[in-house]
Amino acid sequence: MRIENSFEVEAPPERAWELLMDVPRVIPCMPGAELTETVDESTWRARVGVKLGPISLTFNADVERTQADEAAYRATLKATAREVRGRGNAQATIASALAAANGGTKVDIATDLALSGAVAQYGRGIVQDVATQLVSRFADCLQKQLTEPVETGEPAEPPEVKPVSGLSLGLRAVASSLRRRLRRLVHRA
Repeated sequence: MRIENSFEVEAPPERAWELLMDVPRVIPCMPGAELTETVDESTWRARVGVKLGPISLTFNADVERTQADEAAYRATLKATAREVRGRGNAQATIASALAAANGGTKVDIATDLALSGAVAQYGRGIVQDVATQLVSRFADCLQKQLTEPVETGEPAEPPEVKPVSGLSLGLRAVASSLRRRLRRLVHRA
């Protein structure tokens, strides 16, 4: 499935690009993610925790930067994740593009995601809505990373790593899905 999200940060493209290329600094901005190893300058290992109601899933992920075009502000990451208890796998190609917008930077993220195992049982709409919530939290963290160094003179501390609560994300996703369906019904009437 393809998931597309966009957000804006209050920083020029050069600063946003510099931060996004610092993967060890960015991984903790993804809710539930923790960097476990830097293999080399373009390969990392991470652990991602997700809690879906009573079910907790922990994924070990290999992340590789496969493309970085500084002149065009475009980058691509490839991630392969395995649930530690064998309950599912995920593969993702994440393409990001940055552009100047409204005095800051617009970040477009397109993710091609393939799920297998137990995690594949969730519908595309729920996955899309949860992804939107995660990207929103990710954007807030990036904004903090971009603004705190200016205010304090020191890099912002990465956020505390906690598993993502699927219940709260799921409830928001269900609410978003219901709003979409209601809008469709209203437009048909």
